[in-house]
Amino acid sequence: MAEDNSAVQAFSEDIESKARSFGKGKYGKILKTAHTPSREEHKKTMMITALGIILIGALGFAIWWLMTYLPTYF
Repeated sequence: MAEDNSAVQAFSEDIESKARSFGKGKYGKILKTAHTPSREEHKKTMMITALGIILIGALGFAIWWLMTYLPTYF
């Protein structure tokens, strides 16, 4: 039983030491400045993403239409 407890204690200490040094690595500055987006930021991101998806879909449809119907005119 004492062996199990010491293994759990060692594992816990290992996890805690990794957690303490988490913000000190090369991504520490990013993690410190990161925040949950506000409702307005989230809405803008969703709108821009939807616009991008629509534009790429329209471009793909236009290319498909040109490749399907344009060769019949020649």
